[in-house]
Amino acid sequence: MPIDLQALYPKLVHLMLDTVFVVDKDHQILFVSDACESLLGYRADELTGTLITHYMHPDDLALTQASIVRVMSGQQHIDFRNRYLRKDGSTVHILWSARWYEDEEVRIGVARDVTALIQAEEELRFLAHHDPLTKLTNRSLFYDRLVSGLGAAHRHQSSLALLFLDINDFKLINDTYGHAIGDEVLCTVARRLESCLRQTDTAARMGGDEFTILLTGIQSMEAVTHKVNQILAIMAEPLGAEFGAINMPSCSIGTACYPADGDDADTLLRHADSAMYRVKMHR
Repeated sequence: MPIDLQALYPKLVHLMLDTVFVVDKDHQILFVSDACESLLGYRADELTGTLITHYMHPDDLALTQASIVRVMSGQQHIDFRNRYLRKDGSTVHILWSARWYEDEEVRIGVARDVTALIQAEEELRFLAHHDPLTKLTNRSLFYDRLVSGLGAAHRHQSSLALLFLDINDFKLINDTYGHAIGDEVLCTVARRLESCLRQTDTAARMGGDEFTILLTGIQSMEAVTHKVNQILAIMAEPLGAEFGAINMPSCSIGTACYPADGDDADTLLRHADSAMYRVKMHR
């Protein structure tokens, strides 16, 4: 018995994991496949007859409307990404393939949920420039920001300061309480450092128990001294109750300023590192 493929097509459309939309020239949804409930949280009958623009993320509306104009002018769009709002208010990232059919006066689009892919890409970008434990800037990004900061300081004839911080006797915490507790202490250090910074400053974990801080637009050495004292004060505060009887370790901080202590990134890093070790030796 011959198979009636024409009769199978609607069933095949509803079996697709991607969602199929059919929209008229006025943006009204004429048809949507069953997969829309997984994509947007709406049943097909809830979407049919409504405007597809109602579900677009407002921040992507202008970009999406420009894409629609291109599609309706006859250009196939097979790799357009935008965001839609789900029924529960959450955001879904969608990859579209769309085409306008002049004879039928409809736009057909196939929508794929790429939210997980977008989140994975964002996480990879974040991890490329941040310390995975503390979430602070990593050595590579910090160096880039230091170089950029030096360039800006040179152009504007301003100053900047570099702080190099080391946790005293941190190895004792790891050896006594274990690396899991040591990691929690490092994360506490990171959050306390962040609380001391302005939006224009940068804190980084260089590795182990060593941290750096970039202070831009510094007006005087007194401002640097004030910042160091602020950091020392917050680091001296007791650890939370979740740490039990563990004491917050002290820290040693070395400083280097542009242009007094050097005019390039490597020189300033070496100067701040050396200053930190001198402080540590005399504590």
